Amino acid sequence: MDNFEMLIKTIENKSLETNDINILMEFISRLLHDKIPYYDWVGFYILKDNKLHLGPFVGKPTVHTVIDVGVGICGTSAKTLKPILVSNVINEDNYLACSPETRSEIVVPILINGKFWGEIDIDSDTTDAFSEKDRQFLENISKIIAKFLNHN
Repeated sequence: MDNFEMLIKTIENKSLETNDINILMEFISRLLHDKIPYYDWVGFYILKDNKLHLGPFVGKPTVHTVIDVGVGICGTSAKTLKPILVSNVINEDNYLACSPETRSEIVVPILINGKFWGEIDIDSDTTDAFSEKDRQFLENISKIIAKFLNHN
């Protein structure tokens, strides 16, 4: 069992121990930040009133606590309902800088019955930090959260 598989099992177990989505998101943010060295900022944005609102996160504070759908990497993922993996944020025209040290970003939407609910956002201070394996890992976490929300 690799590290990602062990983390998925840990998150699945936590999802069965709580009925509070904020506790689950806080747990996931801390776990991923602490256990994956290149996950320098880990957080969630939740859709409220057609805007993305910053939820639980671990990492440096960000000024981007509310993001319009369609704006930036997070807003684009919310609009397209698709994961976005950015190897080097410096090359992106629509990147909203959370930290000057950030070099790569991955955003994975959380869909409930095909409808956008929120997203997992990960920043790394390393260029080209994320792979398809990270995308698949985060999509599995997104599915755990969607299942949790459907049952609570």
